[in-house]
Amino acid sequence: MALLPANPTIENLTPEIVAKTIDHALLKPEMTVDQVIEGCQLCAKYGTASVCVKPCDVKIAAEILKDSDVDVGTVIGFPHGNTPTEVKVFEALKAIDDGAVELDMVINIGHL
Repeated sequence: MALLPANPTIENLTPEIVAKTIDHALLKPEMTVDQVIEGCQLCAKYGTASVCVKPCDVKIAAEILKDSDVDVGTVIGFPHGNTPTEVKVFEALKAIDDGAVELDMVINIGHL
């Protein structure tokens, strides 16, 4: 894994180091399974830090990326955070069971 230099400059950054700072989002509602697969393969090819997919795509992403160092993440309560806490808990546990190692949970701003 490429580590960010202590004092990053344009001279000491490599494409590999930059790639390890990228969390590639594959969250378009109209994305097909083939597009998710293609996006995950792209992440593996370039060694991004992670890929963020819709909860329904976590198993696919985890399977594709199992032999890489690309983390799989997903969104919980996306896009507006309007689901009840109990639903978010279920969604989070399911995502972890399906292979997600990063969860981006959306809060319900209207209930703050």
